[in-house]
Amino acid sequence: MSKGKKYDFRVTESSKGWKAEIVRRMTSTKTVVSKFRDGMATEAEAQAWGEETLKSFLQAQVERNKQQSEKRTLAAKVAEEKRLAAALAAERNYDAAEDSDEE
Repeated sequence: MSKGKKYDFRVTESSKGWKAEIVRRMTSTKTVVSKFRDGMATEAEAQAWGEETLKSFLQAQVERNKQQSEKRTLAAKVAEEKRLAAALAAERNYDAAEDSDEE
């Protein structure tokens, strides 16, 4: 795996042929296999599968991150609107209580 990448792929030879794995770096020393394919006839085939799958995997990850970001933004906006509505209601209640005290 190259330095600085969270996702990468690696190609290894197994007893069934060539194996390509999409791996995610958890820590500087630990990696987790996210997706793999085994039994390919040639190293070039495994390399091509790894490159192609990594691109689509990263694109899907970007889309997921974008959707989650939009959800967080919307949730923050709703929370802010609720906070403002509660503050406005509290101010109205305070003003109403003040007006009733003056009478």
